[in-house]
Amino acid sequence: MSQHEKDRNGSDSGGTEDHDRLLRRHGEAIALFGSRVHRVRDDQWDAPTPCDAWSVRDLVGHLTVEQLWVPRLVRDGATIEEVGDAYDGDQLGDDPAGAWDRAAVAAVAAFSEPGALDRTVHLSSGTGTADAYCSQMMMDAVVHSWDLSRAIGADENLPPELAGAALREVGPYADELAGTPMFADPVTPPSGADDLTRLLCLLGRQP
Repeated sequence: MSQHEKDRNGSDSGGTEDHDRLLRRHGEAIALFGSRVHRVRDDQWDAPTPCDAWSVRDLVGHLTVEQLWVPRLVRDGATIEEVGDAYDGDQLGDDPAGAWDRAAVAAVAAFSEPGALDRTVHLSSGTGTADAYCSQMMMDAVVHSWDLSRAIGADENLPPELAGAALREVGPYADELAGTPMFADPVTPPSGADDLTRLLCLLGRQP
């Protein structure tokens, strides 16, 4: 579970229509990352990524663990303390793509249950809303889809709707993420940059 997911509680989503749109975007983001996971060649798992000190395997492992947390926090209402170290260590085993698929399906299913986004989730900073948590997870999957794409030489052009949604999500708290292991200091985007370029620059990437 990444630090910004533990610490952020805000969201501008609300209401059935907004929730339906959020679930679509979240599902699209998870599918996007999964499509890149399945393109990783056997000789690329140790390759570097734009995330400092993370290999491709580290990055996929990080996102996989994030998905494993979702059913416990959203469906079970568990606290960080109750989950404890259940997902510490390597969760990918000998089948990284399969481990990702199983975790992703479970996470999407947990968020998609009737009323799930109206629930309260227990984060390390206190209680938050499940729709805010879902939006944060969507953003994280979009950004790391680009990271994984660059690391393995896949197409770095991501769907503009997802890039825009991720930019709107992270904009209010991007300053808090700068300098963490996953997000470097912002860089200035070029004039007329699209949403994806602005998103990546905001989070310290070099598109």
